[in-house]
Amino acid sequence: MTGAPVRTLLLWCPDWPVLAAEIVDGVPATDPVAVLHANRVVACSERARAEGVRRGLRKREAQGRCPQLTVVEYDPGRDARAFEPVVAAVEEMAAGVEVVRPGACALAARGPSRYLGGEEAAAERIIEHVAQSCAVESQVGIADGVFAAGLAARDGRIVPPGGTPEFLAGLSVEALGRPALADLLRRLGVRTLGDFAALPAGDVLARFGFDGALAHRLAAGRDHRPLAVRQPPADLAVTADYDEPIDRVDAAAFAARALAEQLHERLAAYGLACTRLGIEAVTAHGQELHRVWRHDGLLTAAAIADRVRWQLDGWLSGSNGRGGARPSRPTAGIIRLRLVPDGVLAQAGLQPGLWGETGAERERAHRALSRVQGILGPEAVVTAVLGGGRSPADQVRLVPWGDERLPARPGEPPLPAEPSLSDGSAAAGGPARQGGAAARDGRGRSAAAGRSAAPPPWPGRLPPPAPAVVLPTPLLATVHDAAGEPVVVSARLAVSAPPARLVVGTGRPAEIVGWAGPWPVDERWWAPTEARRRARFQVCLADGAALLLVVEAGQWLVEAIYD
Repeated sequence: MTGAPVRTLLLWCPDWPVLAAEIVDGVPATDPVAVLHANRVVACSERARAEGVRRGLRKREAQGRCPQLTVVEYDPGRDARAFEPVVAAVEEMAAGVEVVRPGACALAARGPSRYLGGEEAAAERIIEHVAQSCAVESQVGIADGVFAAGLAARDGRIVPPGGTPEFLAGLSVEALGRPALADLLRRLGVRTLGDFAALPAGDVLARFGFDGALAHRLAAGRDHRPLAVRQPPADLAVTADYDEPIDRVDAAAFAARALAEQLHERLAAYGLACTRLGIEAVTAHGQELHRVWRHDGLLTAAAIADRVRWQLDGWLSGSNGRGGARPSRPTAGIIRLRLVPDGVLAQAGLQPGLWGETGAERERAHRALSRVQGILGPEAVVTAVLGGGRSPADQVRLVPWGDERLPARPGEPPLPAEPSLSDGSAAAGGPARQGGAAARDGRGRSAAAGRSAAPPPWPGRLPPPAPAVVLPTPLLATVHDAAGEPVVVSARLAVSAPPARLVVGTGRPAEIVGWAGPWPVDERWWAPTEARRRARFQVCLADGAALLLVVEAGQWLVEAIYD
């Protein structure tokens, strides 16, 4: 929900579905015309209203009132296409236009009113500009908020700042545009927007739901959202006119390169690239030529120039019409050339790779790495492949370059995140503890207690985040409590005391300021010679380092390091 509503100017074109049918399909809007949807009238012309046609009437009843009625089917796509020139005309006068619906658009009133000399002058200038540019009649309303401005536009009214609640108070509840809610409010004795706005907001929400609460805000003159202005599309096409018609391929190639560089610079200025290029040409005799070229990848300036040159060569070298094997050559030289980028997308999606343009980097990298392998051996160049496993070392497999990149174990999505590093108090039984029965990987065994009944793919898997460095050989370590006694983990996963100090190898003791665990793993318990039972801990040291420890057969090891 927003605060105070923005002073809004809304331009409204009455009977827009009827006007759109005239603009697109040529149906005269001065005749009795009705636009139908689901066999009911959704819009009608002024002459049809004079004959008694109204919105909501069925087709048969509308034709009974007006036998000369012209019926047009409702087409929202047609309405939107026809309204686009009107929006463009408004954007020529002011920026930041929101299309409320086909036939109505809104913008903040502050900018045009200050630039054009007041709100009334701005409304007149915009109406006049739309009429001259699009031959469309319109009305403008100005009020606090989009909803109030739309109602004011129906009377061509400018509501004074701060007077929106008073303006709305006398309107009927039908102005909300919610027939079911309006009918219910009338049956409850609430007939105006002022009566509805006077009701307590909590009671309205409890009785009419969320949509009723939104309508209640509108009735009080408080919009539920700010203006959602659209960004006008940039004109990316480039055009060149030539005084001397181009009828030679060499001259066409020169013109193509200059125009291609201009198009490429314009696309780069907007951070865009195109995958399809439309080439349009007009000859001195008025003949129009058009062709679209596609390209899988980034169209550079050179690539654009090549395609324009190829197309101009094809047009200017066409046949003379005999035999029909090739298209006919234009009867005159080209006097206008236009390049239209199609399939425009953000250039970040087609950034060059580490070793060059998209597609070429793989071949270059493969040749370089294969040569290193030929000198040092196939195991000298390896790539990491992620797979399944319980420890960080099990989840990564190094594969020689060029070999099939298959994981050693089937990989699955990670388990839901669990609590990580915490302070010592949490380890004594707080949310960071991971107690319960040891996780098993046997047939039908589940993970640690408290998880869902369906066993995860790798029970006992280390929870995220993953460590940054996995040691190839774990380092021996000792862990002591605050009294200097070694910390021991029992067979029932009971920690003898909170870990307080850590000594790695022969190094100096480091203070443990946070820890989490244990995470138990009981692997291949059914094979005594291969069975392995261990528990992992995450610890955070006073110097900011974070380590992954594992205790197995009473021995502490540093298995990985967190970044």
